[in-house]
Amino acid sequence: MGGQDRESDAWVYVVNSGVLLDDAFASLSLKRRLEQGRVAPEDLPPSIAGRVAKADKPTVEAALEAAAAAAPVWGAYPLETRLEKVGELLYRRLTERAEEITRILVAEGHPVVLARWQVSGMLECFGPESLGFYRAQMHQEFRHGERRIQVRRQPDGVVCLNPPQNAPLSSALLGVTSIMAGNALVVRAPRSAPLGVMYVLHEVVRPVLEEVGAPPGTLNVVCGDPVPLLSAWVDSPHVDDIMYFGSSENGVRFQERCVAAGKKPILELAGNDVVVVWKDADPELVAEALTESFYGSGQLCMIPNQVVVHPDIADALIASLVRQVGHIRPGRPEEEDVLLTPVLRNEKFFSCLRDALDKGAELACGGHAMQADESRDTAGIFLEPTVVVVRGLEGARDIDAVRHETFFPLLPLIVAEPEPDEVLLERFVDYVNTNEYGLRNSVWAASSTVVDTFLSQVRTGGLLKINDSHIGFLPYLPTHGGTGLTGGVFGEANYPILRTSHLQGVSISSGSRPREAVFGAWKALFPTKRSREF
Repeated sequence: MGGQDRESDAWVYVVNSGVLLDDAFASLSLKRRLEQGRVAPEDLPPSIAGRVAKADKPTVEAALEAAAAAAPVWGAYPLETRLEKVGELLYRRLTERAEEITRILVAEGHPVVLARWQVSGMLECFGPESLGFYRAQMHQEFRHGERRIQVRRQPDGVVCLNPPQNAPLSSALLGVTSIMAGNALVVRAPRSAPLGVMYVLHEVVRPVLEEVGAPPGTLNVVCGDPVPLLSAWVDSPHVDDIMYFGSSENGVRFQERCVAAGKKPILELAGNDVVVVWKDADPELVAEALTESFYGSGQLCMIPNQVVVHPDIADALIASLVRQVGHIRPGRPEEEDVLLTPVLRNEKFFSCLRDALDKGAELACGGHAMQADESRDTAGIFLEPTVVVVRGLEGARDIDAVRHETFFPLLPLIVAEPEPDEVLLERFVDYVNTNEYGLRNSVWAASSTVVDTFLSQVRTGGLLKINDSHIGFLPYLPTHGGTGLTGGVFGEANYPILRTSHLQGVSISSGSRPREAVFGAWKALFPTKRSREF
């Protein structure tokens, strides 16, 4: 904070995720004793991956003051420095450290293949294509006679970021693009997984900012409890924007607090993504995309959460999906083919599954807890990838797993009632548009008419994928952002460089006559009409 490291007497310890699989109780007990000061830090066993200093209240306030001092100075730097130079350097340094960052993510519990996926998404945010897109959005210039007309985005000032527990590092780096807009940034490293956030921002982002001469306080990172930090941000006169990741229920309430305090809320809340499958889609490719629902045991906001299927393809799709789900396995995070992660509290999974079955859904596969070797065990900390089939769109949202985000490996597949295609197409579009959430939507169809209908009529969601991976990252496109209960009343595709800046129009004249500027347009448009001079 303020360009300086600050020591602390309180620490947050990170337990190596692999050790948690061996003995979760003993590992978490050791973490608790260390944080309570009952074990000397010099006696750390190999099971501890690292530790991060915990910020006290004065440190939190000092970070905000440092950001407020830096924001106007940094915002006056040329866009070429803030955006292009910083972006290019970050892309290069992140590429150089990609394997190292991956190892830290694995230590924090991310399966190695999903850790690499996250790193690739981070790189897309700073890749040359995305930087070019940001540049085009941040500044445009036109000639109008002897005037230069600019439409540009100006930084909001001080931005605070509260990343999620499940993917804090990638979310924190996404927020770093707000610095490229000219803002100063304050990040809370979450206590559940602070190491990756603190390490990358301290060891990669900070040196880049120092290299381009950014003022101290442009980036500040503190680790602490969310409630007091968020309250400090809302109450602080220094803060302009707050990026909040969390549940929809908490996020909507937090949005109200921000607006009442004059802060801009930028919300990343729950997702309940819909995948629509038309009758002419390739069931094998669709099933391959739907298995993404179980990556990370469903504990990712941007995965497929529900599928709406044309009845003509339903049986083939279910058979292919059940077969391909068998390749989604649990295990230690460093193993190359592991995609499932532990679900330490699984009672909500079983409650949600019971609700679906009680309301008429059919169990296609899964439904049990299991150990790392895939043996079924009620005490297992993994859950089988589970597919339930719901017959009919009518009443489907009465099922909890359909109406709301589940955040565990349970995918409802809704088979529509047989109806004429034109009726079904209309119902499918209406179903997507009436989803209370709106992060991502996917459509699988060969028919150009069907595709064009969705493109022209679907209004919800921050991202729409056509015949493509639901979660794969691409240049130019956002990784986050949505509508409804996903993004709040201001929700849209989230490019933080744009969301944390505001439009400003500029006219630069070389010496025009003010009276001519006011009344000359009428004369130019209607030169033959007589008008009285004022």
